[in-house]
Amino acid sequence: MPRAFIDGERVRIIGVRNFDYRSRNDFTTHYEEREIDLSHLTGLDFYVSYWSEGPVGHTFVSFIFDNAPPLTISIETRPEVGRGFEPVASMFKQFELIYVVGEERDLVGVRAIHRGEKVYLYRLNSRPDDARRLLMVYLARINELADRPEFYNLLTNSCTINIIRYMNAAGREGRLDFRHLLNGLIGGYLYRSGRLDTTLPYDELHRRSLINDAVRAAGGAPEPDFSERIRISLPPIRRGYPAPHAAASF
Repeated sequence: MPRAFIDGERVRIIGVRNFDYRSRNDFTTHYEEREIDLSHLTGLDFYVSYWSEGPVGHTFVSFIFDNAPPLTISIETRPEVGRGFEPVASMFKQFELIYVVGEERDLVGVRAIHRGEKVYLYRLNSRPDDARRLLMVYLARINELADRPEFYNLLTNSCTINIIRYMNAAGREGRLDFRHLLNGLIGGYLYRSGRLDTTLPYDELHRRSLINDAVRAAGGAPEPDFSERIRISLPPIRRGYPAPHAAASF
């Protein structure tokens, strides 16, 4: 399990995942230590990954720095060997909750290349201060789970529900929305709430946000090249400038 040590603007995180994959089930395990400087945190990007067609996917976030590669955090289950994700069982204390902290080349690459999932990347116009408050909430939760494990629950303790819960704790203004549960629809929700670039029609932005081709082209490129290359098709984002109707920059 990862753990964070905070000393002013400096944060040292252990257990950062950076596996090398040859296939979905053939990989070299590699956990590393990483230091980040909170004063260089500039914003937040949002991922939606679909393992099948339908209104439900997996969501996770990357914290963006101007002096280092993104830091990606994914809220997941940790099933026992031989079991995959089981939606019904997940509501009955069958799977442990885990926060995976890692490099994008791992967390994004394994989904887009080796698991065959469709991965969309949305660049939020969050202000740096908002992103910092959110990261601090995440780090506190990561340390709590390292000390006191919890069970995953699809409806109450899952990826998108927790992301929204932590955004609320960090200052987001807004109510619960059905798309927080049907999270495969959350791209349109983010767009219409002014949290994405609205200079393009949503259909065009959604099309350009599918990054599978860019991820495959980046292949095994090391950070930060991998993270730069998967964003080539995306429009530039003005961090901290939400649309006028946005309730908050999250």
